[in-house]
Amino acid sequence: MNTIAIEFQELTKQFRRSHTKEPLTALDGLTLEIASGQIFGLLGPNGSGKTTTINLLCGLLQPTSGRAFVHGVDVTHNVDQVRSMLGVVPQETALYNDLTAHENLDFHSRLYKVPPKERRTRMDEVLELVGLTARQHDRVGTYSGGMQRRLALARALLTQPAVVALDEPTLGVDVQSRAALWERIRQIARNGKTVLLTTNYMEEAQALADDLAILDQGRVIARGTPASLRQQLGQTLIQIEVDAPPNCRGEFERLPGVTGVTWQESQIQVAASDGSRVMPAILACLQQAGVAPRAITMREPDLNDVFLSITGRALRD
Repeated sequence: MNTIAIEFQELTKQFRRSHTKEPLTALDGLTLEIASGQIFGLLGPNGSGKTTTINLLCGLLQPTSGRAFVHGVDVTHNVDQVRSMLGVVPQETALYNDLTAHENLDFHSRLYKVPPKERRTRMDEVLELVGLTARQHDRVGTYSGGMQRRLALARALLTQPAVVALDEPTLGVDVQSRAALWERIRQIARNGKTVLLTTNYMEEAQALADDLAILDQGRVIARGTPASLRQQLGQTLIQIEVDAPPNCRGEFERLPGVTGVTWQESQIQVAASDGSRVMPAILACLQQAGVAPRAITMREPDLNDVFLSITGRALRD
C-alpha cells in the first residue's frame, strides 16, 4: 500500500486587501492526499490557488485554517522538519548570475548544511542528472532560460528531499529545454521521490502526471488520472464549423450517446461515447435546422478539452 507523502486537510488561505473589501480567498477548503512515489499534477487557471498551495506546503505562508502535512509532519508546527524533507523549484529561479553553477550549488549545500564529505558527490550527481556537468564552471548569467531552470532543479535536489515541489518548472522555456526537463522530472520519480507539479500546460500534465487535480477559485473541481478525466468527455469529440450557430442545441444534447455539447461562436463541439454512431443523427439535426456545416472533424479528447469543459473558456486575470 502506498503511503501518503502530502496531505491537505480543509486548507484555506485568505488575504486581507483593505478595510472596505472582503478578504481574497486564494484557497477554499483544499483537501487532497498525494501518494508517495508519484508525479501529481496541480492544474488550474490563473489565480486558482496553485502557487499559494506550494507556498503553504513549504511554510512561506500560514494557512487561515486547515492543515498541511508532509509524510505525516504538520507544516505549521514543524516547518524546519518539513523543509528538510522538501525540495522546491519556485517560478523565479533566484540563482546568482555572477556565480558559476558549481558555486551556486556549493553555496546552497553549505546553507542547508549538507555534510562536507558528501557535498562534492551530491553536486556531481545533480549536475549529471540535469545535464550541466560540462557547463558547471560557467557563470549562470551566460545560461539560457532552460539551463537555469535545470540548475534550479539540481539545487532543489541537493538535500536529497523525499518530496519535490515544482511550481510551473517549464515556464518560458523552449521546446527542447522543456523536453529535457520532463525527462529529468520522470527520473526523479523513478528514483522514488514524490513530485508535486503545478502547470498551465495541459500537454505537460498529460505527459508527466500519474494523478492530478484541477483547481478553480481555490477548490478542487476535478480529480483523477489523465486517462480517467479524458474519458469523462466520452471517446470522441466532434467539432463542427458553421456560419452561425443553429437553434438546435437541445436536440444535440438529447441524442443517444452524446455526453456534452459546447457552443462557441461558429464552432459546435459535441462529446460522444461513439462518434461514428452519433454522427448520422447530428447530420440529420443540422439538415433539419437548414444548416450546411463548413467542416466536421472527429478526434479523441485530450486534457486541454477536459480543462476547458470544466473551467470554461473565459479569460482569467
